[in-house]
Amino acid sequence: MTVNDPNAIPEMKLDQENLYHEETFSDLKMGWIRRLTPVNPDGTRDKRRESIFIGQTQLASPQGPIPIQCQIQAKTLPEALKKFPEYMEMTMKQMVERAMELKREASSRIITP
Repeated sequence: MTVNDPNAIPEMKLDQENLYHEETFSDLKMGWIRRLTPVNPDGTRDKRRESIFIGQTQLASPQGPIPIQCQIQAKTLPEALKKFPEYMEMTMKQMVERAMELKREASSRIITP
């Protein structure tokens, strides 16, 4: 949502064609999987759309916890549970690579006399 006029109040209206019911599954240790099930405006299951699975975990760092989240390509909860470790590892590797890339870019901007 973008507000160009600081005095304007944006219309707070949900997209009724893109509603999801959210459920969270957790082992209370490693992470969570959220299942977003598409629903119609009356709350019934929208069978035209697939559920979405989102994996979440946190890494401990000296600066505090680092949240990690990614979509897991799965059709069922058991499939999402099975794929969770693979997707979290892949996402962590991408985060580390991106951090290293940003560090290289920042160090290349340093100009010494």
